[in-house]
Amino acid sequence: MKTIHLSRTTLAALLMVSLFSACRDDNGDPNEGLGPLTPSENVFGKANDTFSAEEWYPGGELGTTDKASYSAAAPAVERVPGMENDFNVGEDFFEHLYTFEQQPRKGLGPAWVRNSCIACHPSYGHGKRQTEYRANTIGNGYLLVVYHPNEAFTSDGVRYTVAPSSYISEVTGMPQTAAMNPFKAPIDEKQISIEWKNVNSMPSGLAMAFPDGEKYELIYPEVNIPVSAFNTNPKPTNYEVRLESTIGLYGTGLIDAISDEDMREQYRAEAAAGVQLNPAMWDKAANDFAPTAYYSAPYNDLGTFRGSHGPVKKFTYAMTRGSLQDGAGANAIWNITNVTRSDRRYHYLDLAGKFYAQQSMNDADVQAAFPAWIEQIDPDHNHPTWHTEDVAQNIWNYLTSTELDVEMDDAHYTDFMVWHRGLAVPAARDLDDPDVQLGHDLFRSIGCAQCHRPSWTTGDDHIQDPNKFFTSDDQMPRYPHQKIWPYTDFVQHKLFMVNDIRTGWCRTTPLWGRGLCKLTEGCEDRLHDCRARNTLEAIMWHGAAESDARSAVEKFRELTKEEREAVVKFVDAI
Repeated sequence: MKTIHLSRTTLAALLMVSLFSACRDDNGDPNEGLGPLTPSENVFGKANDTFSAEEWYPGGELGTTDKASYSAAAPAVERVPGMENDFNVGEDFFEHLYTFEQQPRKGLGPAWVRNSCIACHPSYGHGKRQTEYRANTIGNGYLLVVYHPNEAFTSDGVRYTVAPSSYISEVTGMPQTAAMNPFKAPIDEKQISIEWKNVNSMPSGLAMAFPDGEKYELIYPEVNIPVSAFNTNPKPTNYEVRLESTIGLYGTGLIDAISDEDMREQYRAEAAAGVQLNPAMWDKAANDFAPTAYYSAPYNDLGTFRGSHGPVKKFTYAMTRGSLQDGAGANAIWNITNVTRSDRRYHYLDLAGKFYAQQSMNDADVQAAFPAWIEQIDPDHNHPTWHTEDVAQNIWNYLTSTELDVEMDDAHYTDFMVWHRGLAVPAARDLDDPDVQLGHDLFRSIGCAQCHRPSWTTGDDHIQDPNKFFTSDDQMPRYPHQKIWPYTDFVQHKLFMVNDIRTGWCRTTPLWGRGLCKLTEGCEDRLHDCRARNTLEAIMWHGAAESDARSAVEKFRELTKEEREAVVKFVDAI
């Protein structure tokens, strides 16, 4: 865990501790009863002509740390007896390597994406830009996105119809490039190429220089995976490849605490303003969420039926998850490291559920080594169908089994989720700097805040766990009624970038804490595939002709160099 204390924060930290101690209601919810922030005599945490006192604490009183770190526990964790220990145990599962044999971090086989969580999230943050795809490179946060670009295509004389931009079925949604001998990786990563290309001129017609003559550069990746790289039967056809990098883990518990009702108000406001919204999320005619905007089928929440649907989706670039308790991290501990648990006693292999198994069972190399290998896996023959005379069938039975031994027990999984939900947002920095204050005003005046909405207030924050590992609110860190400053509307927009993200729809990225990445990770890579090497490039990638942010970029271009630098300094401060 990498932790760096900020300057000018000691007094504020002591103040926070005293506030938490003084305001706690020992007879009630330990996460409630906090009073308002009281500015100290120090600059940190003190209101000025531009920023309120609370803006120094982007995660609110319960979700902000005074450390320049993405890995610190939130006050919501520290205030509940025993929860900090659970948090630390969960952190251990994030930070250390998994192996094929050894508990408690057992997993990986037969194929996997990475051998640890922190490999994808260096210093708990955003993945780093890569020039080649290697599973064992620490900092490679890339996930391969292999999908069908068209609605219909012909292969071997057969006409196929699929949903536009749907993932191919032959590999997992998060494709695996590593495997345990004797198995072969579903995709041979040595055949993957990443080529970074320069943009000579924006398709929108914008020059690669500002009116005052300062030039800038933009690059983007082209990724190629030849058919020969796929160890599947059959092999995919009619596919394209994109990259998506991991995002920071901190503050996701606070995002989880935003209510569906407040999300609906945001969508309605943008719809009324004429903003184009993803029809998979918003039903324009009904002026309400589309059925596909809700995550999961109806389920009981803490024993109470919550209606006809689960929570609204608000996690990941593609808005695929609506509850952190079954969100990206809850799934990643299974599908990235291929770790089985009590509710997922099966391998993460391919979307069709059989193509990798079909290839492996007929592979002579796998057949030759499998009998000795499975004896090590199951020496007591607790799974008789893995040990018959038919080796090919044994391989199939093992790879398609839904009764695998549990590798991560329930207690460790719940600790992992306590840690995930308990990560604090770093405090804002330099809000007393005149340049940062100027950047704050310009950020709003040119229109950036229309999508990067500055603040939200969390709801009651009752735990919603479709997997039912958590049965009461007090088992998890909670953030009820906190004013937070993530700088995002949690709505998907289109930027129309060359080699854009799959579907073109991408959630507005939270900006809180991102300015620390250069300090904690040693890089400033931004956007979904790390094509932006700094904040300025990220802004300029918003400037396509059809982009929802085109107007803001045009106004940004007309600023003076000092004003542009002030906007960047503001974004890096919050």
